[in-house]
Amino acid sequence: MAIRVMLVDDQVLLRTGFRMVLAAQPDMEVVAEAGDGVEALEVLAGTEVDVVLMDVRMPRMDGVEATRRICAPEDRERAPKVLILTTFDLDEYAFSALKVGASGFMLKDVPPAELLGAIRSVYSGDAVVAPSTTRRLLDRFTPMLPGSAREPANSEIDRLTGREREVMLLVAQGLSNGEIAARLVLSEATVKTHVGRILTKLGLRDRVQVVVMAYESGLVRAGGGAG
Repeated sequence: MAIRVMLVDDQVLLRTGFRMVLAAQPDMEVVAEAGDGVEALEVLAGTEVDVVLMDVRMPRMDGVEATRRICAPEDRERAPKVLILTTFDLDEYAFSALKVGASGFMLKDVPPAELLGAIRSVYSGDAVVAPSTTRRLLDRFTPMLPGSAREPANSEIDRLTGREREVMLLVAQGLSNGEIAARLVLSEATVKTHVGRILTKLGLRDRVQVVVMAYESGLVRAGGGAG
């Protein structure tokens, strides 16, 4: 089955370029387009979509608010994954979009091969951006949020076993499954199982959301250290 992709950007030429790249792929299909967040939500109400490529700075409704509505908890299971497209690597819009449920972000001038790989990764449930990149973004913007210096105690985090909490901390510090396996002297398959349990227990979509929650709960503080 082809990955059903929706393009949301107020620049028609940019959407055209992305559509041409995606149309050449046997496993992808552009099923919808929109010029802003309002139109995107209207189209999504009647269209089955797997992955949304979402611009952030658009008229009427920006990509952050559109992402928040798409990734609302009540729709989490059936909601498409959102991949944010941004102009700047460390962008406060990308930070906000990650917090409300985006599965990652890419620069608009990303090489086509990387964009296609990102779409496939998001579709399969993986994070698109490396956790280390997400961590840099959070390091920059988390201290600016009101109430960002929370105590590590968190009822959801407390549901994790000691090992799961340990794995979550390493994910938040930007380590891959292989690196975590080496650090904890576990098999990579075991680490993958722990990550899956963490996602399930915390009701998270992917590793990016694990990193965000680790910061919000105080498990990790700005600078990457344990809380």
